[in-house]
Amino acid sequence: MATIQDVAAAAGVSTASVSRHLAGQPVRTADAIARAIDELGYQPNISARNLRTGRHAAIGVIVPDVTNPFFAALIKGVQQEARAAGVQILLGNSDEDPAQENALIGELSQRTDGIIIAPLVEEGRSATDVARLRMPVVFVDRESRERREVDRVMVDNLGGTRLAVEHLAALGHTRIAFIGGPLTSTPGRQRHAGFLDTMREHDLMVDERLVVIADFRESGGHDAMHALWREQSRPTAVFAANNVMTLGALRALDEVGARVPDDISVVGFDDLSFATLLRPPLTVVRRPEVEQGAAAARLLLDRVDGDTGSPPVSVTLAVELVVRGSTGVARPDDGIDRG
Repeated sequence: MATIQDVAAAAGVSTASVSRHLAGQPVRTADAIARAIDELGYQPNISARNLRTGRHAAIGVIVPDVTNPFFAALIKGVQQEARAAGVQILLGNSDEDPAQENALIGELSQRTDGIIIAPLVEEGRSATDVARLRMPVVFVDRESRERREVDRVMVDNLGGTRLAVEHLAALGHTRIAFIGGPLTSTPGRQRHAGFLDTMREHDLMVDERLVVIADFRESGGHDAMHALWREQSRPTAVFAANNVMTLGALRALDEVGARVPDDISVVGFDDLSFATLLRPPLTVVRRPEVEQGAAAARLLLDRVDGDTGSPPVSVTLAVELVVRGSTGVARPDDGIDRG
């Protein structure tokens, strides 16, 4: 295998110049060094470099559910930025388990230069402990109610929920149900608040029987929709506050023979790659999932590279409503008992 000395000889420079080039520092002979690296097929010894710099050349990413398409897309965005920076990512899946989340924080804090995390809850040990680590930390899709001195990348949960409810109201729906996630999490809390606020602003009655708090999992959406359908005065529209709960709700509606959107209109938060293949195609609040991960990675890598003195950064990305076939005009009997 080619060595750094071989590269220096081929480029006609010192090994120090090659080292500076590999570290991303500007050198006048960059083109010659790059050609030599390419011609010789040189691969830097990452382990040796890490020993010299005291870094791991790796960042950690901890998510609640790696099977959720949103988190898969978010990880893709992180990976794009990390690869461009020559940094590896170590992935941790807490599987919605606080004990596992705490264990992952402890493990990855010893093996990485910084951590991107979507904590399970806002007011909990994990959110507090990770924010106090002596290393860069970025919260993604979450806030910490106890300690806010960390960078974070959010999306407009309130605005997205408003778009969904206003869309259904414009179609004449008044009995609108809500299937939400845990109120201890940032998206669960904000989307629930957005639903209640928007309903009241449009003089729509909030029937507490039509507000179900689930668990951000497909089974939670499935069970919640079955409970809603058993109500004597069923909803004519439902907003599900994440993608997999929306899928669970659609499965439940199929099981009871409900027609979408004839019997009930459905809006979900977060798009799905196959949403247009569903019949009917699914109306969603779409967010830039990959960009959310990429933005978190850029913030973290800037901190790792030495930007430790500037104030915490809070980024909120915009969302959009994508109207497809799962929403339609309310029937004239909206609100009439159909039990």
